[in-house]
Amino acid sequence: MDNDTGQPNPIRRLVQWAITPPQSYGVYLAALALMFTLSFYAGTMKPKHAPAPPVAAPSAPRN
Repeated sequence: MDNDTGQPNPIRRLVQWAITPPQSYGVYLAALALMFTLSFYAGTMKPKHAPAPPVAAPSAPRN
């Protein structure tokens, strides 16, 4: 019962598939494209600025 040979873990099978040489190049390029896309998207987002405080008119010139 300890030597039960059931189906292997699907995540482990995916990792084994992804680290073989032909697929590893594609996985690497896909990861680069994903990182570029996410960083480009994050760079284009505009930060939310608080409204600027009202500018007070000077009452007397400074010397």
